[in-house]
Amino acid sequence: MQVTDSWTTRLWTQVEPTYRAILAHPFLTGLTDGSLEQTRFAYYLAQDAHYLRDYARALAVVGAKAATHADTGLFARHAAETVAVELALHETLLPQLGLDPAELDAIAPSPTTTAYTSYLLAAAYGGTFAEGVAAVLPCYWIYQRVGAELAGRGSPDPRYARWIDTYGGDAFAATVSEVLALADRIGAALAPDESARAARHFATTSRYEWMFWDAAWRREAWPV
Repeated sequence: MQVTDSWTTRLWTQVEPTYRAILAHPFLTGLTDGSLEQTRFAYYLAQDAHYLRDYARALAVVGAKAATHADTGLFARHAAETVAVELALHETLLPQLGLDPAELDAIAPSPTTTAYTSYLLAAAYGGTFAEGVAAVLPCYWIYQRVGAELAGRGSPDPRYARWIDTYGGDAFAATVSEVLALADRIGAALAPDESARAARHFATTSRYEWMFWDAAWRREAWPV
């Protein structure tokens, strides 16, 4: 059972308003009521492909800074699983959307995708192990919480239901539990200044999660 004053509990408390805003976003409500336009979902998948490739790199860098072989191995395994999940999802969803993978590859990373992945990589390379863990944690945790919430609502569109099931299932929940346990273990020993820096990373990348879905909703493009 998670201790009520654990490090991750304190991290989550500060982003609760961001999480509520995410759940209320029309992109996500459109997934569950089936009203989300296919073009917006296709844009999201293209940006997600760009994002996950750099996210896997960030996980590998974070793992390289771990103090134990076990923690390094955990992030190395998760980096590989991230790529595998991306491929499996796209192999399933793209044909159902009538899309060729080459079409998605032709879509350039958006301003938000570029900013988010750049921030992640900078935090992973430039920060401590704990700071890197905090920066990558929202992508794990928010997706798991969102997936679980949306799974309870369901979706009349089987394509959107497939996406929801990926993040709302037991397998992904187990993966997230591993990272939360690691985060609480290292967070308990942090000095106040390092803990504060890590918390800022966690809050920032949580906001980027909202921005990522919002960019897909708007089909964001570079202004010039």
